Amino acid sequence: MKNKIQARRKMKGLSQEELAQKCKVSRQTINAIENDKYDPSLQLAFTLSHVLGLSIEELFDFDFEGDGSK
Repeated sequence: MKNKIQARRKMKGLSQEELAQKCKVSRQTINAIENDKYDPSLQLAFTLSHVLGLSIEELFDFDFEGDGSK
């Protein structure tokens, strides 16, 4: 699942560590999500969206069909 977390985090002047602390996860978790190696739980997705000030739909590009189409 593609996301805009890294761009939004940098726009808000947050390091991965700072975002991780605000979301109560490890820096490695934030890194894995930003690099599309891990999809966050629904709870973490809501937390990220709240901390970064975007809706979930704005923050994540979900592939509904599994084939790249939206």
